[in-house]
Amino acid sequence: MTMTTAPITSATAPATATATAHAVPVSPSRGALRPLGLDEVRITGGLWAERQRVNGTATLDHIEGWLEREGWLANYDLAVAGVLPEGRRGREFSDSEVYKYLEALSWEIGRLQAEADAAGRRATDGGADAAASVARLEARLRAIVARVAAAQEPDGYLNTRFGRPGQEPRWSDLEWGHELYCLGHLFQAAVARVRTRPDADDGLVEVARRAADLVCEVFGEGSDERICGHAEVEVGLAELGRALGEPRYLDQARLFVERHGRGTLADIEWGRSYYQDDVAVREAEALRGHSVRANYLAAGATDVAIETGDRELFAALDRQWARTRERRTYVTGGQGSHHQDEAFGEDWELPSDRAYSETCAGVASVMFSWRLLLANGEAKYADLIERTLFNVIETSPDASGTAFYYANTLHQRVPGAPADPDVVSPRAHSSLRAPWFDVSCCPPNTARTFASLAAYLATADAAGVQLHQYAPSVVRTVLEGGRDAAFEVETSYPRSGSVVMRMLEDSAEPWQLSLRVPAWAAGAALTLRPADDGPTQEWSAAPGMVSVSRAWRVGDEVVLDLPTDPRFVAPDSRVDAVRGCLVVERGPEVFALESVDLDGTPLAASDFADLRVDASVAPVDGASGAGVVVRLVDARTDAAADVPLVPYHAWAERGPSTMRVWIPSR
Repeated sequence: MTMTTAPITSATAPATATATAHAVPVSPSRGALRPLGLDEVRITGGLWAERQRVNGTATLDHIEGWLEREGWLANYDLAVAGVLPEGRRGREFSDSEVYKYLEALSWEIGRLQAEADAAGRRATDGGADAAASVARLEARLRAIVARVAAAQEPDGYLNTRFGRPGQEPRWSDLEWGHELYCLGHLFQAAVARVRTRPDADDGLVEVARRAADLVCEVFGEGSDERICGHAEVEVGLAELGRALGEPRYLDQARLFVERHGRGTLADIEWGRSYYQDDVAVREAEALRGHSVRANYLAAGATDVAIETGDRELFAALDRQWARTRERRTYVTGGQGSHHQDEAFGEDWELPSDRAYSETCAGVASVMFSWRLLLANGEAKYADLIERTLFNVIETSPDASGTAFYYANTLHQRVPGAPADPDVVSPRAHSSLRAPWFDVSCCPPNTARTFASLAAYLATADAAGVQLHQYAPSVVRTVLEGGRDAAFEVETSYPRSGSVVMRMLEDSAEPWQLSLRVPAWAAGAALTLRPADDGPTQEWSAAPGMVSVSRAWRVGDEVVLDLPTDPRFVAPDSRVDAVRGCLVVERGPEVFALESVDLDGTPLAASDFADLRVDASVAPVDGASGAGVVVRLVDARTDAAADVPLVPYHAWAERGPSTMRVWIPSR
C-alpha cells in the first residue's frame, strides 16, 4: 500500500491518456484524466439526488410547457407550413432553448437508463419505474425532434428566424442573430444523444450532421471568415467532431477560435470585447466581455488546444482562467459584474449589489474548468466547479424546480415582488425567482447540467480513479488492463465533512483511489479501514489530491474528513466594494443574511444597512444543521442578537426579503 498527497500530474499542457466512449458531455482524445460517465457514476442521495429528482419530474415538464405556450416550439411547425415570419414568436435565439431542452432530455434518459440497469443488476425494485420514465421521455424527445427535423432545409440550414421569404437573409446579422450559436446547442444536443443512445433512429444526430456540414462549407477556410457574436458553435462543433469521429468539425471549431480578435464583427457601444472580437484568444490575459460568451469560447478553445496539441493556446487559456478566478469571480463562483452588457468588470471590480452573475455564466464556467481539469488533473479547477455548483447553479431554481433566477445578486437592498407564475418576466434582474423569461436561457441550461451532473464527479487514469465532487454515489468502471474498480460513497457533505468510500469489489491488482482536498480544507485527514480487521492507518491530507493505492477488498473503507466548521472569510483588500466586510462559509457553501430572520429578535426594527457582524464571536452551526448562526449588532443602537444565516442557494424561498452575503464587520 502506498499513499501520496502530490497532484496526479503537474503537466501544464495536455498529456496522452486513453479515451473511452461513455455517456459524458465532453470526451477529449487525450489529457491527464478520462471522465467517467452516467453509465459509470450514479448519484444516489443527498442534495444533488434531490435536485436531479426535481429536475426530472418537474423542471423538464415545466420547460416543455413554456416552450409550447410561448410558441417557440411551434415556430418549427410554422416553418414547415411556410408561414414564417408571420406568427413567429420569441427572440432571435429562441431555437437554442429547444436544443438545450433536447440535450437535457437526452442526459435524463441516459441517467434513468443507468438507474434501471443498476436496479436490474441488484434485482431490486425501482428498475421498472425508471424504465417507464425512459419510455415516456423517449416519446417526448422523438416528437420534438420530428418537428425540428421537418423544418430543416434541404442543404442543412436550420433556423426559424432567418432565411425564409420575408425574413432577413441567412448569416446577415452575425453580430446579433445567433444563428451559429443556436446550431452550437443543436450540436451539443446531438452529442448527448449519441453518447446516451448511440443506436437511436430518431434523426437528431443526422439533423446535426447536415447542419454542421453546411457550417463547414459556408465558413470553412477561404470562405466566409466571420465569427458568431455569441460563442457556442466552437464548443458544439469540437464535441460533435469527437462524438462522430469527424475531424472537419474540429477543424472548423479551430478556425472560429482563431478568427476571434480579427475585428470581423461590427464595433458596438460596448466594444468588440463584448463578443471577444477585440484580441486573439491566445493573446488575452483574462476572460472579458459578455461572461457567457467568454466562457463558452474558452471551453471551445480548450477543446481545440487539446485535440490539436496546441500548447501555446492551452497555456494562454490556463492563464486566463487563473486571473479570472482570482480577480473577476465572486465569492459564490459567479461571474459578470455589469448589468448593461452582462459582462466581466475589470480586475477586482466585484460590487455585491450590482452582481449580475448570470446562471448561464456559471454553467459555462463549469464547462471551461472541467476541460482544464481533464487536461492536467489539478484540483483547483474542481474547487471552482464545486463553488459554482453550490452557490450559482443550485441557487437559480427554487426548491420546486419551476421558478428561476437569471441573475444572482449578492446583495438585495429592496424586497422583491413575488412573480406571477403564469406571466413571463420581461427582466432578468434579481428580485424573486420567475417561472419564465423573455430570454429564458437559464432554465434549460440548469436542466441539462443537473441531468448530466454525475459525469462531473469522477475521472480515471492509468493509475486508478479520482473523485472530485462529493455526494452519495456509486462508481463502477473498468481501468486499464481490465481492472474493475467499484465503490460507494456515503456522506452528508457539505453539512458534514466526513466522506466514506467503501469498496464493492475485490481487485487482484492494486489501483489508486485519489480524493480532492479543497483549498479551504487545511487540517483534513485521511483514514484507511481495511475490511479484514487489519490495522487502521491515518494520514494528514493537504489541499490538492490525496491518494491511496491498494489491492482492494470488499468492505475496505477510506474516510476523508474535511473541516467544515463555519468560518469567516475576508475579501481581498483590492475589492473596494466589500472592504471591511466578512462572508460566512461552511465547506463550499456561502451563507446569506435575510431580513426575514430578524423577525422576533432585538434587531427586528433595525435598518438592514446598519447591521454589523461581530467578528469576535465565531459563527456556529444552527440547531437544525442547515444554517449558521452569527452575532449581529446594530451600529446605531448597539442592540445585538444571534441570528441564523441561510445557505445562499436557499435564499428567497420564504417570500420577499432583503439579503446580503458580505456583511460589514464590527
